[in-house]
Amino acid sequence: MKLAYLLNSYPMTSTTFIRREITAIERAGVPVKRFAVRHWSERLVDPQDMSERGRTEYLLTGNGAGLLRGLVAYALRHPRRFREALEMTAGLRRAAGGGVVRHTAYLAQAIRLKARCDRLGITHVHAHFSTNAAAVAMLCRLLGGPRYSFTVHGPDELEQFAENSLTEKALHAEHVVAISDYCRDRLRAHMPDILWDRIRVIPCGLDLRGYPATPPPPSMSGRLLSVGRLCPQKAQVEIPAAIAAVAGDHPGLSVVLVGDGESRAAVEREIMATGTGGRIKLLGWRSNAEVRRRIGETRALLLPSHAEGLPIVIMEAFALGRPVITTRIAGIPELVDETCGWLIEAGDGDALAAAIRAAMDAGKSQLGQMGLEGRRRIVARHDIDRIAPELIALFSAAG
Repeated sequence: MKLAYLLNSYPMTSTTFIRREITAIERAGVPVKRFAVRHWSERLVDPQDMSERGRTEYLLTGNGAGLLRGLVAYALRHPRRFREALEMTAGLRRAAGGGVVRHTAYLAQAIRLKARCDRLGITHVHAHFSTNAAAVAMLCRLLGGPRYSFTVHGPDELEQFAENSLTEKALHAEHVVAISDYCRDRLRAHMPDILWDRIRVIPCGLDLRGYPATPPPPSMSGRLLSVGRLCPQKAQVEIPAAIAAVAGDHPGLSVVLVGDGESRAAVEREIMATGTGGRIKLLGWRSNAEVRRRIGETRALLLPSHAEGLPIVIMEAFALGRPVITTRIAGIPELVDETCGWLIEAGDGDALAAAIRAAMDAGKSQLGQMGLEGRRRIVARHDIDRIAPELIALFSAAG
């Protein structure tokens, strides 16, 4: 088997887990060719991501004219296959509600991908996320390219099932990987049952070699940490009011937010409105090494999300023996319960404040026990060097 991974934008600060997955597969003895549609438009901050960009071949970035020439040339040389792929492209476009240029670009990228896979001898392509990368992999297959599979994460993929033509992508794929039982169940709810046996639950993981074998002792500081893109789905805008509600009883309480995004201005307005400017610090994006260091310094991770798949940052916190305050949504309850964190309903400000208060009231023994349980779960379920052979076996069976 010769394997390629295909992403939309790669590498990205928020997709470090995919880089870890690829390198774990390579450690297990299977080289991986990296393809992506385009460069990430934002600045990379982690040295390993910067290095990964140099190892990635881009189908669209800097190659617009070449893609157009390839599209025309393929249509002339292989009219029957081109017509079949063009009909599927039109179906994708209708399901999405439009986008002639965008979907034509998918077909052009698929033609380019097929040519490169033919030249390199690639026998299987795996796409992360079921959106445009999976569409390109499917069209490439219809053009006579290698077999493919894709991983579904959510949450948007599972909310826009028809618009995303997910059933059609699964129909032509060898396997569909779901990152959680919740994700698998949502896929089954929308897909015909003849496709159910193509769905495999294989979680994302961590490279535990980068974490201490024994978690550091609990942090008794008043510091909480939130990591992730600043966006409505992550709901960081709810944090200032919750901090204000608890701060009177816990003068040392503070929160560090790592990440950036469209909600930054809204978060800053809430900080000003609640008078929590001295307690909440926005750092922007930081390297993986700095995030790990800050997790180790924190009392608990804070993630009040309204929409998620199964957040990698929860795994990172558990790997470092830190409990988590988060919401009862999607796949999170499969990893977090009262033995290792505090689960609340999304959008419940009073419950968020109560969970923060409980974390601040918790003693060293309780925090330590919760941290050890979180660490145990990561070692058992999310060690990437145990997951990689399972992925290799899946891809090998398909290819």
